[in-house]
Amino acid sequence: MSLPGLRGPRVVLRAHRGAPDADALAAILAEPAVARWWPSLADPEIVLREILEAEPGWVIVLGGAPAGWIQVYEEADPQYRHVGLDLFLATAHHGQGLGREAARLVIDHFAAAGHHRFTIDPAAANERAIHSYTGLGFRPVGVLRDYERGADGTWHDGLLMDLLVSELRPPS
Repeated sequence: MSLPGLRGPRVVLRAHRGAPDADALAAILAEPAVARWWPSLADPEIVLREILEAEPGWVIVLGGAPAGWIQVYEEADPQYRHVGLDLFLATAHHGQGLGREAARLVIDHFAAAGHHRFTIDPAAANERAIHSYTGLGFRPVGVLRDYERGADGTWHDGLLMDLLVSELRPPS
C-alpha cells in the first residue's frame, strides 16, 4: 500500500527511510515507558523487518526528527470495511496531544477514501493511551482477554476500541 505524506499543525507523517528510521524508532522502543507496551522490539533490524517493512504506516516526525510510528491495517472488503490503527511515541512527546493529532490525520485520510469505522486495541492497562483515544471519540467495545504476551512472559488483556467517523471529536 502506498501512503501519501500527511501534515498536521505540529506533526508530519511520512514514509520510512529504511535503516536511519529503524535506528531512531528502535531507540524510542527502548525507552522504558514505550517498551512496557511494545516489548522485544528495540533492535533496529527487528524494527525494519517487523514494523517498517511488514506493516503500512508512517513515521511520526516532529521538528524534523522521528518521534514515533503509526501503522494501519486496512480492511477493504465492502462488508467489513474499516481501518485499524496502532502507534507509539517517544516518551518526551507523551501527554502533548501529538499521538491524537497523528491519529486524526490518518483517520481523516482514510475517511476521505470512504472508510467509516476505525479500531485500535491498546493494552487494557495503558490508561494514558486509552485516555488519548477516548479524546478522539473512540469507545471501548470489549476486552480482549489474554490478548498479548508482555515482556514479563505473562498474558495481558487488550481493550478493543472503535470510532465511527460521525463520532470523531473536533480538535481541542
